[in-house]
Formats: sequence, structure tokens, C-alpha cells
Amino acid sequence: MDLRTLQYFVAVAEELNITRAADKLHMSQPPLSAQIKGLETELDTILFIRGKRRLKLTESGQLLYRRAK
Repeated sequence: MDLRTLQYFVAVAEELNITRAADKLHMSQPPLSAQIKGLETELDTILFIRGKRRLKLTESGQLLYRRAK
């Protein structure tokens, strides 16, 4: 995990929407989604519960967000 990926995670956690987070980060949505998926794979845990238009942090995601901030 690098600092950039952690910054991406924080942006998504604050927006709870990958498209809005991508806009905030001035990047497109597919690479951001790939970074979040890669982070979940690296940590071997699910960080977000994915809904139709909104995300929700899992317990692991909340812990990572608190520590990242």
C-alpha cells in the first residue's frame, strides 16, 4: 500500500461514491475502482459494501479510514 492509494481510499470513503471521488481526484472512474479493488486484495478484506449508486464502509473500511485520517 502506498500513500497515493491510501489517499484514493480516503476520497472514496468520504464521498461514498466512486464517480464523485474520481471527479474530486481529477481522474476517471475505472482506474480508481481498480485501485480500490487492488487495495482490498492486498489487505485481503472487503472495505466497501457496494450498492446500486452508493457505497457503505464495512467495519474494516471504517477502521482503515480512521487510521488513514
